[in-house]
Amino acid sequence: MEKILDIVEAIANEKGLSPDAVKEAIKTAFVQTAKRLIDPDFAFEATIDEENKKIVVARTITVVEDDDERLQDEHLSKEVIALSEARREYDDQIEVGDQLQQEYNLEDYGRTAAANLNRELEYHIQRLIEDELFSKYKAKIGQLVSGRVTRVDGNNATYIEVDEVKAVLPFKSRIKGERFNVGDVLRAVVRRVHMDKEHGIYIELSRTSPKFLEALLTLEVPEIQEGSVVIERSARIPGQRAKVALTSLHPQVDPVGATVGVKGVRINAVSEELNGENIDCIEYSDILELFVARAMSPAIITSVEIVKNEEGEVEKAIVRLPSDQKSKAIGKSGINVRLASMLCQVEIELEEGDGFEGASESSEEAKEGVDALEALFN
Repeated sequence: MEKILDIVEAIANEKGLSPDAVKEAIKTAFVQTAKRLIDPDFAFEATIDEENKKIVVARTITVVEDDDERLQDEHLSKEVIALSEARREYDDQIEVGDQLQQEYNLEDYGRTAAANLNRELEYHIQRLIEDELFSKYKAKIGQLVSGRVTRVDGNNATYIEVDEVKAVLPFKSRIKGERFNVGDVLRAVVRRVHMDKEHGIYIELSRTSPKFLEALLTLEVPEIQEGSVVIERSARIPGQRAKVALTSLHPQVDPVGATVGVKGVRINAVSEELNGENIDCIEYSDILELFVARAMSPAIITSVEIVKNEEGEVEKAIVRLPSDQKSKAIGKSGINVRLASMLCQVEIELEEGDGFEGASESSEEAKEGVDALEALFN
């Protein structure tokens, strides 16, 4: 056992683990082995002799008064020793509260010790690897990962090998119409990371999350990568349509134009990855009326009224628009108004222009209303 640190340090380097964390795992393995072989109630402590690359296992015994109640307890008595006995067996200068160390050499316990220690080392090193992976992938929630499909089960859950771990893309997190085969390489975002005592680390992926859309845009658009364009919000109905609100931090950069790209090359690349999902890019505004007006695109609306409750909280946005714009505002199966509501995080109520004073029936006049709204807040 003298050179065991060399072996474990080599494993730690191979797995990319922290040397200090590995040392703690080794010490725990030795303590648990000693408890298993000698006595589970003993207060063992393991220390590392760096010079000789050895692990020293010792039992810690606390010196107490001769009439201390712990001496009469079946379990606690193994952690303490009476003052008179300690002075008689160890040193007559010992005082109450001193701690004595009784060393044990696990090699004296033969093959049983070696087998137990091997199991404990494997267990604790594996737990350490899983803890490191758990922390690593916990920090990657919402980030893009890629891997190769290893199998698809009877529930159409897709299992992917991502670097050193196994991940799963559940059927519900797959874009409608997508099919994957063993050997395919796919991309997704990390949605959840679980630690299961029986099966270890469990990573759940998603291709339906708005974060997946945002990650793909970040990958495809240099201005988003470098931070001159920021994705403020996004909303998706996976495989059908999405809306993205963008802000430019640079006065000379058009956030929508940069994201769409020349002739739509950038946004089309993202759409292709999303199984043909249509993506609307709009400029974000912290003025809710203006933001709602933009989010209703491609419909051209006349006005937006924000309704608040007595506490001043926003209840809904009333969007007024000409009759000929209503179908565009609603979208197929209500998809446009739903996405606008999701993006703006407010309930949107539509009112046709026929029913209010001064309403315009033409989309051209409605467009002038939007332009006036833009001018009012800019």
